[in-house]
Amino acid sequence: MALERTFAIIKPDAVIAGVSGQILQAIEDSGLQIIGLKRTRLTPAICRGFYHEHVSKGFYPELEAFMIEGPVILMCLSGDDAIKRWRDLMGSTNPSNAAEGSMRKRFGTSIGRNATHGSDSPASAAFEVSYFFNAFELN
Repeated sequence: MALERTFAIIKPDAVIAGVSGQILQAIEDSGLQIIGLKRTRLTPAICRGFYHEHVSKGFYPELEAFMIEGPVILMCLSGDDAIKRWRDLMGSTNPSNAAEGSMRKRFGTSIGRNATHGSDSPASAAFEVSYFFNAFELN
Protein backbone atom coordinates (compact mmCIF):
# COMPACT_ATOMS: atom_id res chain seq x y z
CA MET A 1 0.00 0.00 0.00
CA ALA A 2 1.06 3.56 -0.63
CA LEU A 3 0.44 6.55 1.62
CA GLU A 4 -1.59 9.00 -0.45
CA ARG A 5 -3.53 12.21 -0.20
CA THR A 6 -6.85 12.69 -1.91
CA PHE A 7 -9.40 15.46 -2.20
CA ALA A 8 -13.01 15.15 -1.09
CA ILE A 9 -16.08 17.37 -1.11
CA ILE A 10 -19.28 17.02 0.84
CA LYS A 11 -21.57 18.60 -1.73
CA PRO A 12 -24.35 21.14 -1.09
CA ASP A 13 -27.13 18.54 -1.11
CA ALA A 14 -25.53 16.64 1.78
CA VAL A 15 -24.61 19.79 3.72
CA ILE A 16 -28.13 21.20 3.36
CA ALA A 17 -29.62 17.82 4.37
CA GLY A 18 -27.57 17.91 7.59
CA VAL A 19 -25.65 14.68 6.99
CA SER A 20 -22.12 16.13 6.95
CA GLY A 21 -21.38 14.78 10.42
CA GLN A 22 -22.34 11.27 9.38
CA ILE A 23 -20.05 11.48 6.34
CA LEU A 24 -17.17 12.83 8.44
CA GLN A 25 -17.72 10.04 10.96
CA ALA A 26 -17.67 7.42 8.18
CA ILE A 27 -14.37 8.84 6.91
CA GLU A 28 -12.82 8.67 10.38
CA ASP A 29 -14.27 5.19 11.00
CA SER A 30 -12.67 4.01 7.74
CA GLY A 31 -9.23 4.90 9.07
CA LEU A 32 -8.62 7.75 6.64
CA GLN A 33 -7.24 10.88 8.28
CA ILE A 34 -8.77 14.28 7.61
CA ILE A 35 -5.68 16.50 7.32
CA GLY A 36 -7.42 19.53 5.78
CA LEU A 37 -10.98 20.70 6.34
CA LYS A 38 -12.92 23.85 5.50
CA ARG A 39 -16.52 24.85 4.97
CA THR A 40 -17.18 27.43 2.27
CA ARG A 41 -19.43 28.43 -0.60
CA LEU A 42 -18.12 28.04 -4.12
CA THR A 43 -18.51 30.84 -6.64
CA PRO A 44 -19.01 30.49 -10.40
CA ALA A 45 -15.36 31.49 -10.97
CA ILE A 46 -14.07 28.93 -8.48
CA CYS A 47 -16.26 26.25 -10.09
CA ARG A 48 -14.98 27.08 -13.57
CA GLY A 49 -11.39 26.73 -12.40
CA PHE A 50 -12.02 23.53 -10.48
CA TYR A 51 -14.15 21.88 -13.17
CA HIS A 52 -12.11 23.36 -16.05
CA GLU A 53 -12.21 20.12 -18.05
CA HIS A 54 -16.02 20.13 -18.00
CA VAL A 55 -16.82 23.80 -18.72
CA SER A 56 -17.49 23.19 -22.43
CA LYS A 57 -19.70 20.15 -21.82
CA GLY A 58 -23.48 20.34 -21.98
CA PHE A 59 -24.00 19.33 -18.35
CA TYR A 60 -21.70 22.01 -16.94
CA PRO A 61 -24.27 24.78 -16.33
CA GLU A 62 -26.36 22.40 -14.19
CA LEU A 63 -23.25 21.22 -12.32
CA GLU A 64 -22.17 24.78 -11.56
CA ALA A 65 -25.67 25.83 -10.44
CA PHE A 66 -25.77 22.86 -8.06
CA MET A 67 -22.30 23.41 -6.62
CA ILE A 68 -22.96 27.08 -5.81
CA GLU A 69 -26.45 26.60 -4.32
CA GLY A 70 -25.20 26.05 -0.80
CA PRO A 71 -22.15 25.48 1.38
CA VAL A 72 -19.70 22.66 0.76
CA ILE A 73 -17.13 20.97 2.97
CA LEU A 74 -13.71 20.61 1.37
CA MET A 75 -11.28 18.01 2.68
CA CYS A 76 -7.84 16.59 2.14
CA LEU A 77 -7.73 12.97 3.26
CA SER A 78 -4.61 10.93 3.91
CA GLY A 79 -3.94 7.23 4.31
CA ASP A 80 -2.75 4.08 2.62
CA ASP A 81 -4.37 3.96 -0.84
CA ALA A 82 -6.51 6.96 0.14
CA ILE A 83 -7.80 7.58 -3.39
CA LYS A 84 -9.23 4.08 -3.83
CA ARG A 85 -10.45 3.85 -0.24
CA TRP A 86 -12.35 7.15 -0.45
CA ARG A 87 -13.82 6.22 -3.83
CA ASP A 88 -14.96 2.87 -2.41
CA LEU A 89 -16.48 4.61 0.62
CA MET A 90 -18.28 7.10 -1.66
CA GLY A 91 -19.71 4.42 -3.94
CA SER A 92 -20.74 4.59 -7.58
CA THR A 93 -21.53 8.00 -9.12
CA ASN A 94 -25.14 6.91 -9.59
CA PRO A 95 -26.57 6.36 -6.10
CA SER A 96 -28.94 3.67 -7.39
CA ASN A 97 -25.89 1.62 -8.48
CA ALA A 98 -23.81 2.36 -5.38
CA ALA A 99 -22.93 -0.32 -2.84
CA GLU A 100 -25.09 -0.59 0.26
CA GLY A 101 -23.72 1.56 3.06
CA SER A 102 -21.70 3.81 0.73
CA MET A 103 -22.05 7.57 1.10
CA ARG A 104 -23.79 7.97 -2.25
CA LYS A 105 -26.21 5.11 -1.57
CA ARG A 106 -27.05 6.54 1.85
CA PHE A 107 -27.18 10.23 1.00
CA GLY A 108 -27.27 10.74 -2.79
CA THR A 109 -30.50 11.16 -4.70
CA SER A 110 -29.33 11.22 -8.35
CA ILE A 111 -26.23 11.17 -10.52
CA GLY A 112 -26.07 14.96 -10.28
CA ARG A 113 -26.93 15.17 -6.57
CA ASN A 114 -24.76 12.43 -5.17
CA ALA A 115 -23.56 13.94 -1.88
CA THR A 116 -19.79 13.59 -2.34
CA HIS A 117 -16.85 14.08 -4.69
CA GLY A 118 -13.47 12.43 -4.70
CA SER A 119 -10.34 12.57 -6.82
CA ASP A 120 -10.06 9.77 -9.35
CA SER A 121 -6.27 9.61 -9.75
CA PRO A 122 -3.04 10.80 -8.17
CA ALA A 123 -2.81 13.60 -10.76
CA SER A 124 -6.34 14.86 -10.10
CA ALA A 125 -5.78 14.58 -6.34
CA ALA A 126 -2.65 16.72 -6.58
CA PHE A 127 -4.48 19.39 -8.61
CA GLU A 128 -7.65 19.35 -6.50
CA VAL A 129 -5.90 19.45 -3.12
CA SER A 130 -3.65 22.32 -4.20
CA TYR A 131 -6.61 24.19 -5.75
CA PHE A 132 -8.28 24.55 -2.35
CA PHE A 133 -5.51 24.11 0.27
CA ASN A 134 -2.06 25.56 0.76
CA ALA A 135 0.70 23.58 2.46
CA PHE A 136 0.22 25.39 5.78
CA GLU A 137 -3.43 24.25 5.99
CA LEU A 138 -2.61 20.54 5.81
CA ASN A 139 -1.47 18.70 8.90
